[in-house]
Amino acid sequence: MTGISAMATPEFIRQQYAFAAHIRDPQHQPAPADVEDRRMAIYRELFYNNIEGFLGNSFPVLRAIHDDEHWHVMVRDFFSQHLSQTPLFLEIPREFLAWLEKEHSNYSTEMPFLYELAHYEWVELALSISEESCVRDDIDPAGDFLSGIPVLSPLAWHLGYQYPVHEISPDNRPQRPGDDLTRLVVYRDRNDNTGFMLINAVTKRLLELIDEDNNESGEQLLQRIATEMSHPQPDVVIRGGIETLRELAQKDIILGIKKQ
Repeated sequence: MTGISAMATPEFIRQQYAFAAHIRDPQHQPAPADVEDRRMAIYRELFYNNIEGFLGNSFPVLRAIHDDEHWHVMVRDFFSQHLSQTPLFLEIPREFLAWLEKEHSNYSTEMPFLYELAHYEWVELALSISEESCVRDDIDPAGDFLSGIPVLSPLAWHLGYQYPVHEISPDNRPQRPGDDLTRLVVYRDRNDNTGFMLINAVTKRLLELIDEDNNESGEQLLQRIATEMSHPQPDVVIRGGIETLRELAQKDIILGIKKQ
């Protein structure tokens, strides 16, 4: 009730605030005096269980690497502390991710990868429910990548992580960042199947350049990369890059080339 005096607030509004505050944080916020505790308990369990279950399903690996006690402490902290910016239920995982990044100060020294793992799992969820499509009339899926302008699917996100997030499990919890970035493409294909692909630095750079949408052909993009690398044989980079584009196209990460 920031900026609103208690005296100016109608009683039913104050009751609603007290009701909600208690459901969010029953350990520290008293329940409304005129509501039977048996009934309040139903609301406490219903609201918390809905949030906890949804987060557990949205972040299955994150859930698996926590025992019950630590998992519920984390979810309870999120539930009681975070002020969500949207009422949409499907946005809860994004809100949880924002809380982990900006508000959650109790990172375990045993899990320094926590935020990156959560981000990776959120990306998979976000792509699975996205309303974007990888089917477009202005793209030739069988076009020549050498002379044509490659098009990246809106359902393919190229990412870089300090930790190998795709390998984390209850039996594999890395304590230090890898020697190199873990570069991944997480994607959803035209059959609505989601997957990921481990890529190298050259492929990551290629996807970044395609994403910039500067209307450059595949040959021009790969020539730029060869120049950046100071590669003594640019033709080798170009030939390898074209094969990579074809492989990416098979997974619907690259949709084809722009129609002229």
